[in-house]
Amino acid sequence: MNTALAETPCMRATDIVWRDLLTLSLGEKFWETTLSLPWLLGALWAYHEGHIVIGLACSFYLFLTGLRQSHGAQHYSLGWPRVVQDVVLYTLSVVMLASMHAVQVSHMHHHRHCLKENDTEGATARLPWWQAIMMGPVFLFTMHRTAWRLGTAVKRRWIVAELCGIASVILLALWTPELHALRWHVGVMLAGECLTGFFAVWIVHHGCEAEGTIARTQRGPWINWLSYSMFFHAEHHLFPQVPTCHLKRIAERLDHARHAVAAKQVIPLRDLWKAPPAGKHRTRHPRCSAHSGFFGIL
Repeated sequence: MNTALAETPCMRATDIVWRDLLTLSLGEKFWETTLSLPWLLGALWAYHEGHIVIGLACSFYLFLTGLRQSHGAQHYSLGWPRVVQDVVLYTLSVVMLASMHAVQVSHMHHHRHCLKENDTEGATARLPWWQAIMMGPVFLFTMHRTAWRLGTAVKRRWIVAELCGIASVILLALWTPELHALRWHVGVMLAGECLTGFFAVWIVHHGCEAEGTIARTQRGPWINWLSYSMFFHAEHHLFPQVPTCHLKRIAERLDHARHAVAAKQVIPLRDLWKAPPAGKHRTRHPRCSAHSGFFGIL
């Protein structure tokens, strides 16, 4: 996306300094580029050894960290030359079993038309949560179809190459029964791709509006640590060029400037302990204040 600062009437942050956060150190570049590798190796090892539960846990974080890496490469914010980041997208496509250049085309369109009628990626945000899950396979197909329609000739060549690589991995898993670890990996990744409409879109955009607050965010160090900072989504839409590892600092600057970006949170734990509406009374347990502090830490 060429626009560095994306704004809506209710999400303006022109007073926030952000250009100093664009540059990554060499260590940050390697961190962002290899983020999913330990989880991939852990998942394959666990499946090979028959530790299915451990393998599924590793696959979950493989998918999460892969989304983060892909997202950064889609915006060319990993700090490497563009061709290197295109190779990162290709590699993640073969690992995660969806064309990441197709996702890139769709995602850039999403930024330009966020939550509007022609926003294919954001379409599931308008559905009930269960429909967003059920529409997962359709969402995956529609996103690839839209990317093919909108993509340039270069992007289309990348998409074809990635789909060929994906087909090769799937065929290898089907034709080589002894590679049961690969079969588990393929099955879990395909299931994950069918859930992206819910986990990657609905969770961070539901209840939002195209002309208002277009995305949710998250406060609390533990949730953001466990989610690899993937819930700083409102901050990302405001500053799409800022690398994911620096979005926490953007959030701190927004909060310091008293911007209302954090009004809608992905996991609104603090809302559980808000005061009841006027005219209603709720008996509070003596330890509620402690609970409130606990949820603030999360």
